[in-house]
Amino acid sequence: MSLARTSLLNTARTVRAPSAAARTFASSAARAQAEAVQKPVLSKEFKIYRWNPDEPSKKPTLQSYTIDLNQCGPMVLDALNKIKNEIDPTLTYRRSCREGICGSCAMNINGQNTLACLCRIEKNTKDTKIYPLPHMYVVKDLVPDLTQFYKQYKSIEPWLKNDNPPEKGEFLQSPEDRKKLDGMYECILCACCSTSCPSYWWNQDEYLGPATLMQAYRWMADSRDSYKQQRGEKLQNDMSMYRCHTIFNCARTCPKGLNPARAIAQIKLDLATE
Repeated sequence: MSLARTSLLNTARTVRAPSAAARTFASSAARAQAEAVQKPVLSKEFKIYRWNPDEPSKKPTLQSYTIDLNQCGPMVLDALNKIKNEIDPTLTYRRSCREGICGSCAMNINGQNTLACLCRIEKNTKDTKIYPLPHMYVVKDLVPDLTQFYKQYKSIEPWLKNDNPPEKGEFLQSPEDRKKLDGMYECILCACCSTSCPSYWWNQDEYLGPATLMQAYRWMADSRDSYKQQRGEKLQNDMSMYRCHTIFNCARTCPKGLNPARAIAQIKLDLATE
């Protein structure tokens, strides 16, 4: 082997094989960097509405729980899950998707109807008060009875009705007609808007409420549906729709940013100009 080649091999071995002292220093530095930093405790108090139907003589109360926000996710639903999993397994509430899609975790948080999974925990010293949706019968704790709400939704027949289906293929719709449904089809039926409406509080046996009325117009505005007139006629009475006084509580509280009041106003306009 030539002298030059031997020199190059020795140099390569030197580069590839660092000294034991260098290896020890590198591993020590890595261990130091991997040490977890202990965050200080950031306490937050949650006052949650509690009522148990198995104890009918006991009045509803607000029960306090304190958790460390540095050991919890950022949303109110994360706090509720932490309380249920680690502190009080009897706490009852609805939740499913955790992504603002299913509408299950609708509740009143600090006076605002919203979804717990979309509501961020305020990192301050104030307590957070959590109630079920207002003016609804309560099943238990934060679970409202939505039987009447879904019964009203069913009453508007929320499906496509057309007695003349196309001979071949699907019902076609232009992009312009499809765009008319934007701002209505996204509704997830969480009931935040309806339970924020004073007219719905006092007349929910007859007044359909913002969520159901917006869904009624969603089908009236659909170019593929041929029952617009019949749908409108069902709303032509004193209570089904005309209890809406356009105070926009529904639009302000909708966690999806929709505007039921606008849809209700459009129904009124369409019925008045037919």
